[in-house]
Amino acid sequence: MNPAVIDQTLLRWQEKEALAEAMIPIIGRLYRQNRVITSIYGRQIINQSVIQLLKTHRFVRQVEGHELSVNETLAVLELLNEMPLAPAHIDVGKLALKHRRQGKDIPLRDFLNAELAELQGSAINDENASRDVVLYGFGRIGRLLARILIEKAGGSPLRLRAIVVRPGGADNDLVKRASLLRRDSIHGSFEGTISVDHENNCLVANGTTIQVIYANDPTQVDYARYGIRDAILVDNTGKWRDREGLGQHLKCAGISRVLLTAPGKGDIKNIVHGINHLSIKDDDTIVSAASCTTNAITPVLKALNDRFGIENGHVETVHSYTNDQNLIDNYHKGERRGRSAPLNMVLTETGAAKAVAKALPELEGKLTGNAIRVPTPNVSMAILNLNLQSETTKDELNNFLRETSLYSDLHKQVDYTHSPEAVSSDFVGNRKTGIVDSGATIVTGNRAIVYVWYDNEAGYSAQVIRTVQDMAGIHYRVYPQEL
Repeated sequence: MNPAVIDQTLLRWQEKEALAEAMIPIIGRLYRQNRVITSIYGRQIINQSVIQLLKTHRFVRQVEGHELSVNETLAVLELLNEMPLAPAHIDVGKLALKHRRQGKDIPLRDFLNAELAELQGSAINDENASRDVVLYGFGRIGRLLARILIEKAGGSPLRLRAIVVRPGGADNDLVKRASLLRRDSIHGSFEGTISVDHENNCLVANGTTIQVIYANDPTQVDYARYGIRDAILVDNTGKWRDREGLGQHLKCAGISRVLLTAPGKGDIKNIVHGINHLSIKDDDTIVSAASCTTNAITPVLKALNDRFGIENGHVETVHSYTNDQNLIDNYHKGERRGRSAPLNMVLTETGAAKAVAKALPELEGKLTGNAIRVPTPNVSMAILNLNLQSETTKDELNNFLRETSLYSDLHKQVDYTHSPEAVSSDFVGNRKTGIVDSGATIVTGNRAIVYVWYDNEAGYSAQVIRTVQDMAGIHYRVYPQEL
């Protein structure tokens, strides 16, 4: 290749890097001062590096057929920075392309003023006042919830105030807790700094002070003693799943609502954010966030049912092993689960297919389900084998799910890939609840088989935080409202 061409290619890349560097302080300022969460085609750009920002711009090529211009998004961000904006989710990528398509003859400033008119001049209201959060249990999900809450602390009203764990008995218990939060074999290192305050029995992570409380059961804790008030408690233990057991938390001073990170029993509402979160009422003091699999499949099933109708179907879950299983063969009360998790595929049961009906009643009685635990530590797959009410084609179904992932109310839940090389590890850390693998889709008439990947830890944890926001009454407006 001509050396001059090579030099020009490198120069263009360096110019893009400089533009991306200029974005970073603006993105941070909008988030921390206005609580404006910016994204590019559904991918949040807060706390991203220069390279991550450029990769996010590049992603748009898969969606629109061309790469998003860094010049265009920077211009949008610079003008947003001058506006008196209220808290909102703003997709700067979609705004930039909407202006290119619809407002070529309108100055960008005038276009943005028109698009965001109802968002300007509004102060941060009481609805978004600070709200205390307590994590009861600090296992895999608990630590991921902590990471997300700490990450969002700069611009979110949610404040992680405490974690409750069983007494460890070791002199260095706090150090061990800090180490588990700092290092994760699957999700990588914590983004930031963590220190231990031995005198006050606290962890300090990126400036967030987290009280560590030791207790064997809820009745032993007085949260008000630590200045915690009106808190939402997230129970990650799974030890109590009914109203009576979880109700113990509500008897503790400082706790007003409880969210369970497992399917609830009895009359407890099982919430899948994006599907039935609007059903949470002020008097719902105990709510369940359902299971990771239910959160993964329900949004895709709702989209398909709304568009094509679902007569019936079967959901087969290929699920990574969990801490409930044994490393080596040993006694387990469950069938087959006593066999070594890293060495075997283990056939087991799942209630996720039936649980879908709790969030999506129109599918009650239409789905069966089973599960296979496999020797991977994270990222699972759900295979949706469906009989539809109307015939379709692979391309029509895939295009519909692609549009759903980009432009529908389910864009936070549904993701989409068409890579022929995608494997499970590619989706570690993906905070969408289900990623449709379009290349694997099979359609024959009215029969469809859809493969849905999901990070059963990160994707589910993101849904839990969204449900906490629902319970706290935190609601952000989304822009642009149409593309």
